[in-house]
Amino acid sequence: MLMRIAVALAATIGVSVVMSSGAQARPELVGINGDYAPGTIVVKTHERRLYLVLDKYLNPAWSPPSEVKRDKPEMPDVIPGGSPRNPMGVAAMTLAGGEYAIHGTNVPGSVGGFVSYGCIRMLNADISDLYQRVSVGTTVTVTH
Repeated sequence: MLMRIAVALAATIGVSVVMSSGAQARPELVGINGDYAPGTIVVKTHERRLYLVLDKYLNPAWSPPSEVKRDKPEMPDVIPGGSPRNPMGVAAMTLAGGEYAIHGTNVPGSVGGFVSYGCIRMLNADISDLYQRVSVGTTVTVTH
């Protein structure tokens, strides 16, 4: 099961109840368990919440792509988020196709070098800042 980031909105679902004050809907970034595609709206009636699933991850687990596994077959299939062996760092934003990401790192000296299979590494403080500034769907232009 995947842990995705979602924008949760407190939502009034079902029959309205007369209340002295209106319901408040304040978006916030939260984790949501499930195998939901980005852009999916998930309504959890028992929580009285609506979730918009994004494709941004905090403390992401990492599954090496097939190219990495081919070159390094000894790598585990998954390295848990938060592990000091996890190369994704504190946050990641996947790019179209899912094979590449903009992410933090567990090796700060590797930032700016040609050390990965196409991902863009940033210092953890910098990816945390960028993560807060951009939305899913932001255009990423890569030039050579």
